[in-house]
Amino acid sequence: MKNVLVLFAHPKFEHSKTNKALVDKIQHREGVTFHDLYERYPDFNIDLPKEKELLNTHDVIIWHHPFYWYNCPPLMKQWIDVVLEFNWAYGPKGNALQDKKCLNVITTGGTREVYCSSGNNHYSVNEFLRPFEQTARLCGMEYLPPFTVMGTHNLSKEDLEIHVNQYDQLISALQEDKAFKITKDCDFLNDTPLLKKIKTNER
Repeated sequence: MKNVLVLFAHPKFEHSKTNKALVDKIQHREGVTFHDLYERYPDFNIDLPKEKELLNTHDVIIWHHPFYWYNCPPLMKQWIDVVLEFNWAYGPKGNALQDKKCLNVITTGGTREVYCSSGNNHYSVNEFLRPFEQTARLCGMEYLPPFTVMGTHNLSKEDLEIHVNQYDQLISALQEDKAFKITKDCDFLNDTPLLKKIKTNER
């Protein structure tokens, strides 16, 4: 079974019903390390050896965060800036993360309809996430499409439960190293056949 590291960053976590539901579902699973960056580093003083040790001992890295101004919260950006060092994560001698899987799990207030060329935000979520994708590729990781929960302000209880169960199933699939049938038409892991079939009464 693959070990999954969830790097979670939300400066207002206590006010996020959606993220609380997602986190509650997966944080105590066997083989999952839930790492809340704002809880661990309220002073932004990141423990580099500790973070590198976590990365070394996990096979799958998840950046779980809300979409803040088309990006991640500042502590996660700092984590990327200081932890992924030259000649450790990338560069001529930087192969510590080689072949690990990596993806974003994000929540947005806006719906899918506003994240497109004809929407208010003009660009897709995947286009906004290009820096994460390139970071993963530079470090030799396999970058997967994001798992997204969008339109969070208007999610029904039933729709939220579906997303929660999809996240749980996604973790299982990543741990079991199941091959995702990802095509150029699949922007989000939510849209894979494995996750689309999830209903509220399933695990």
